[in-house]
Amino acid sequence: MRSTATRRSGGAAAKPGVDTIVVFDTHWLVNANYHVNCGPHFQGLYTSNELPHFISNLAYEFPGNPALGKLLAEVCNEFGVETLAHDKTTLAPEYGTIVPMRYMNTDQHFKVISVSALCQAHYLNDSARLGWAMRRAVEDHYDGTVAFLASGSLSHRFAQNGLAPEFAFKIWSPFLETLDREVVRMWQAGEWQQFCGMLPEYAAKGHGEGFMHDTAMLLGALGWSEYAGKAEVVTPYFGASGTGQINAVFPVTPVKGDAIPRAQASSAEGYTNIGQRL
Repeated sequence: MRSTATRRSGGAAAKPGVDTIVVFDTHWLVNANYHVNCGPHFQGLYTSNELPHFISNLAYEFPGNPALGKLLAEVCNEFGVETLAHDKTTLAPEYGTIVPMRYMNTDQHFKVISVSALCQAHYLNDSARLGWAMRRAVEDHYDGTVAFLASGSLSHRFAQNGLAPEFAFKIWSPFLETLDREVVRMWQAGEWQQFCGMLPEYAAKGHGEGFMHDTAMLLGALGWSEYAGKAEVVTPYFGASGTGQINAVFPVTPVKGDAIPRAQASSAEGYTNIGQRL
């Protein structure tokens, strides 16, 4: 009946009692609806379509949690966010789930559920509401403890082709690095009202991975701008192939949910510009 949240970090998930990790996966691209991959068991070999020379034939295996996955989708729909659960499927998990589980779940202790977070035509408000709905599903209806993992980077501007080796451990742009570091400072200071207000612009102008829907989901689960906790940095900000990365834990605090955005897609009408979409 408890939940905890983290961003690419094993710290929160290592707490006693956690039985399932729900991953908001920025490598799972979807073009309509939200989707939950909650098969009973995952096993296979993974080769990255983006960087097949980096990750090739990576073996993975971990148990799923179909019952919880269906519960999460059910409550999301009750909150006005159209979500589909896939418990009987050949759909394999993506990079954003497989790689963290390689380091966080080597003994297959945790069950794993993957949530689509590379959302091509979605509203950040709905992603935040989805996160809140999933927290409510866990705390109100689930007899267990769940960790939410936002699996995605900060700025996600890869080094220009031909310069990857030079930027293997560096940020591509000084502007993006400055922006990322200010965001991390805001997280550590607990400036959530300011951060939630700037998230759409940060996602767009800061090259946020997956339009930062995973971040919106995580902050939604925490209570959005009502959240009063402070990020606990596990691995200080670092560069990887030009992108900005961090591992941090976000302690769950009591919130009422008054700041959670309203469902947006369910009431959308016709064309809206990109600023409104984000």
